[in-house]
Amino acid sequence: MTDGIEAITQTSLSLALDAATLRHQVIANNIANSSAEGFIPMQVKFSAQMEEARRQLSEGRRLEQGHLAAMAESSTSLEPAPLAPGLTQQVRLDSEVAQMAQNAVHYQALLKGLSRHMGILSLAVADGKR
Repeated sequence: MTDGIEAITQTSLSLALDAATLRHQVIANNIANSSAEGFIPMQVKFSAQMEEARRQLSEGRRLEQGHLAAMAESSTSLEPAPLAPGLTQQVRLDSEVAQMAQNAVHYQALLKGLSRHMGILSLAVADGKR
């Protein structure tokens, strides 16, 4: 049973880190092309998949390995950024920079969580001895 928990935890963290890396690249691309005429800003679709996983867990349902596989497939899905009512499709630099800062904080939190997870595993392997 712990093998399943371990695999899901590590896979989830890995997918979230990969999605955060891709999100950072997409935001940087949006900023770099902000002055290009006809450029359509993009966004990563991974957040919706993570919300679904959180909802399943909050309802007491089990997160299956198959759901993680579907998340892995969608973690590289890009879609055009949504339009605000009455606006043309263009890059809003203030919004993109704010998203980049938020993504950087999110990435750091994921790394900290992975570090703590590995620390717990290290402690378990060492039978609690340091």
